[in-house]
Amino acid sequence: MNVALDRTAPAETAQQTKARSRRRLACITSGSLAAITLLAFTSYWLTTGRYLETTDDAYIRADWVALSPRVAGYVAEVEVADDQPVNAGDVLVRLQNRDYRARRDHARAGVAEAQAALAAAQASRQVANERIYQQQQAILQAAAAVRSATAEQHRTELDMQRYRGLVRDDAATVQRLETASARATQAQAALQAAQAALREQRSQLAMAKARSAQADAELHQHAAALTRAQAHRQLAEQDEQDTVIRAPITGVVGQRRVRAGQYVVPGQPLLAVVPLQQAYVVANYKETQLARMRPGQPVEIRVDSFASQPLQGHVASFSPASGNVFALLPSDNATGNFTKIVQRFPVRILLDTPLQGPKVLPGMSVVSTVDTRPAEVADAH
Repeated sequence: MNVALDRTAPAETAQQTKARSRRRLACITSGSLAAITLLAFTSYWLTTGRYLETTDDAYIRADWVALSPRVAGYVAEVEVADDQPVNAGDVLVRLQNRDYRARRDHARAGVAEAQAALAAAQASRQVANERIYQQQQAILQAAAAVRSATAEQHRTELDMQRYRGLVRDDAATVQRLETASARATQAQAALQAAQAALREQRSQLAMAKARSAQADAELHQHAAALTRAQAHRQLAEQDEQDTVIRAPITGVVGQRRVRAGQYVVPGQPLLAVVPLQQAYVVANYKETQLARMRPGQPVEIRVDSFASQPLQGHVASFSPASGNVFALLPSDNATGNFTKIVQRFPVRILLDTPLQGPKVLPGMSVVSTVDTRPAEVADAH
């Protein structure tokens, strides 16, 4: 028995030695792996990890447009279906436009009438101006007649005085004096008539000027009436054009509530157009994560619907205030029961490439990671 025990002892000792060697090697290997892992993690953290800011409080957004009619009326035709892609300018809804066409035609007729009245007023002003010119010429003629009559009256007065002297000296007959006196009286009457005619022509000129002023006033009045009629026509034409509702942007139809035969009023929501190709991300980062964030920094975006296919984007802008400031009922911390809460600020992130492959829809949840490394550090790695 002792011999057998002595023979097995060396074998057991060798096995224990091998086991200890294997354990030592495993410990050394695991320690080395742990050290390498720690070094790799530390290197990653120092060069990259500490610069990455991540949040899952982020969503896809799009500046969709809700369409409403500008005029009231019955819907004649709805030319789009739910979830249909449309381009900017495509017709979406048509309203019955019979009444608006009639109003447009009535307004156009009003413009034509106002234009005719304006043309008549312009002709009247032209006639009044011509009348003023005629009266000015008539005044010149009457003034010349007054000067002629004055000269004749002066001549006959001198003749009469001369014949009086001749009659006194018996060098002329009384008949010649009487004739000269009669001519002097006639010349005086002709002068008075010429002066009266001059006054009448001047009065006629004043009346012509008054008529001209009246014609100018009527012209301005008709010009204003034409402007008013043109404004009414423009409004009527716009109303007639507004019976056709077009897509303001390129996108996809959503929230279609309008149906043919429905009566709609201005401001009533009919449908929405969502610009999917202009989708962006709004990520709500904590205020403690914004220290190194700047516009233009790269962002990795993982949509929950297809997290295995990350998208690339960049920081576009920051909200001017936290979400609590814009809340309907912002919190008032000026109380005795104050609890400090880290605020979140919306950050707008734009996608760098057009959306391809999976459909990115507004409202989807995403996880965004902003790389806040300085440009020189990022370029070095």
